Amino acid sequence: MGKAGGKMENRIRMIGVPLDLGQEQRGVDLGPGALRYAGLSARLTGLGYQVEDIGNLEVPVRDVVTAERQQHYLPSIGKVCETVYQAGRTAVAQGCIPVFMGGDHSLALGSIGGVTHEQPTAVIWVDAHGDFNTPETSPSGNIHGMVLAALLGEGHSELVHLGRPGPKLSGSDVVLIGLRELDPQEKVRLRESSVNVYTMRDIDERGIGAIAREALGKLAHRTRLHLSLDLDGLDPLEVPGVGTTSPGGITYREAQLLMEIIADTKLLCSMDIVEINPILDHGNRTAKIAVELAASAFGEAIM
Repeated sequence: MGKAGGKMENRIRMIGVPLDLGQEQRGVDLGPGALRYAGLSARLTGLGYQVEDIGNLEVPVRDVVTAERQQHYLPSIGKVCETVYQAGRTAVAQGCIPVFMGGDHSLALGSIGGVTHEQPTAVIWVDAHGDFNTPETSPSGNIHGMVLAALLGEGHSELVHLGRPGPKLSGSDVVLIGLRELDPQEKVRLRESSVNVYTMRDIDERGIGAIAREALGKLAHRTRLHLSLDLDGLDPLEVPGVGTTSPGGITYREAQLLMEIIADTKLLCSMDIVEINPILDHGNRTAKIAVELAASAFGEAIM
C-alpha cells in the first residue's frame, strides 16, 4: 500500500471541531470522537504519514448560548470558525495536511478560509445539499446551508469576512458532487453561479469515474486541492449516522472510486469530514466508512 509520492506533505494534523450550531439536530458534535474511535489516526499512520492529533478546538455548548438562538448562533459560529481558520492556516504554514473532523459543515467557513490564506486552493465539495443559500433565500436560516455562498462572498458579512476580508474562493475553484436536494432559490443561485455542479442524475447517467476526472480537469488551474466531505452525500442506507439524510445518494463503492481518483492527483492538501451524527448511527458505521474513504483519498490502494 504505502503513501503516494509526489508533492504531498508527509505530515497530517487532525483537528477536531465539535460544532453543532449550524443546524438543528443534536449529535454531530460527537463526530470527532466517532472518527477517533473508528481508528482514523492509525489508518493514516499505516499509510506512512506522521499523524498528529491536536484534540478538539473549543466550541460552546448550544445550551450555554441559548441567547443566540434567534440569530441561528451566528456569533458563536463566527468565533469557532475564526479559530478553525487560524488552525488551518498554521497547519499549512508548518507543512502539514490538516484534516478537520466535524461537526457540521459550517466549520468549512474556517477550514477553507485558513487553507487558502497563503495561496488559492481548488475544492471538491461532496454533499447532498448545495449549501448555497443566503440569509434571504434560506427557508430555515441554518448556517450550515450557507457555507459555500459565504466562501464565495455572499451572505452574512461576519462569515464572508471571516479570517480575512472578502471571498475565499471563486466559483471556478469549486466542484459540487452528489447534489440531490436543493431549495428553490438555491437552485436558481447555483445555476447563475460559475460553480461546477454534478447532481446524482449526472452520476447515474455518466458514472462517477467520468465525473471525477472531468471535475479534476475543471480544477486543473490549481495545484492544491481541498476535499470537503459531507457524509450525507452518500446514500443513507450505507451511512445512517448523518445530520441531514437525503435518500438516493452516492454508493460506498462510488465514493471509494472518487477518493482513489483524487489520490491519484497527489494534490490533496487538506480535508473536512463533516456531519457524522453517532447518535443516529448503527455501531459507528458511518465514521468507519468515513475512515475508509479518508484512507483512500490519502493514497491507500487496492494493489
